[in-house]
Amino acid sequence: MKQLEVKIMGQGYLLGCPEGGEERLREAVHRVDAAMSRIRDAGKIKARDRIAVLAALNLAFELADQPTSATAAPVQGGEEPHLSVAEQATLGALLTRLDQALGEDGRLL
Repeated sequence: MKQLEVKIMGQGYLLGCPEGGEERLREAVHRVDAAMSRIRDAGKIKARDRIAVLAALNLAFELADQPTSATAAPVQGGEEPHLSVAEQATLGALLTRLDQALGEDGRLL
């Protein structure tokens, strides 16, 4: 697995990425950075962990409103769609970031 160094809101992160998924991961990082920056720039919330949680919720809400992507397996018989390796890596990186941001108390807000 390849590692990419990226920046989100000016802070560096080293993320794992499957071969061939670099561009998708960079796009995901750009979306997360933009979402977090919009929340920070609104000026009402200053804590990075809260900004990260709100950005994640906003992105998840947007994703839920979109039709199933072409990379996901078709849903048959009520089964959940399967995520591609790149999507799994992206979600894993986001979950790791949220875990780090939340720290040990695990509180969302």
